[in-house]
Amino acid sequence: MANTPTPHIGAKYGDFAKTVIMAGDPLRAKFMAENFIDNPVLVNEVRGMLGYTGSYCGKPVSIMGHGMGIPSIGIYSYELFNFYGVETIIRVGSAGAYSEDLHIGDLVLAMGASTDSNYGSQFSLPGVFAPTADFGLIRKAADSCEKFGFRYKVGNVLSSDTFYSDTPHTEDWRKMGILAVEMEASALYMNAARAGKKALTILTVSDHVITGEATTPEERRTTFTNMMKVALSLV
Repeated sequence: MANTPTPHIGAKYGDFAKTVIMAGDPLRAKFMAENFIDNPVLVNEVRGMLGYTGSYCGKPVSIMGHGMGIPSIGIYSYELFNFYGVETIIRVGSAGAYSEDLHIGDLVLAMGASTDSNYGSQFSLPGVFAPTADFGLIRKAADSCEKFGFRYKVGNVLSSDTFYSDTPHTEDWRKMGILAVEMEASALYMNAARAGKKALTILTVSDHVITGEATTPEERRTTFTNMMKVALSLV
């Protein structure tokens, strides 16, 4: 393909599988590739955003980092969907819980992704677009959670543009049933919708905005394996 490699991805067309599992931290992607898939091959390391392709249960799969925030995942998911022929992207990430029913280590399947970002304005729609996951992926992920016995909830999350917000409006979002806050799902879902592709975000609760519970960076990188198992079950 004439568009590959891109300014952000050094791989050739065909180096990525049709399904890519993405993590914000490239070291989480590296951990997942080295511990969960067979024969991982490094296909990208531009800007340190590590990407690997291998197989899981005999099926090809790629794993790659996407960085922090909507602009970053917006670039990587756009290029994968539109330049590399990727059909499905599954994001595995951490989230701050808003719901009192969630606890450290619980999974959240992001059916919808509300946002305070202006990312969607580029599509010039005469209203507000509601970014959602692919229903087939949601259903299979929920079935996998049940099979594995993992604690999980399905619902709406907040994709925020700010980590350190001067006016967080936490209670306002909680009143609307937002389960947790993260920083990427809405852009991923918008890019998937625009490209006619599939996407899902699976989150692990790393901290609780209300109770103050929290985990360390090392724990977030190497112990949040339940969401990785669920993501791989969708390949």
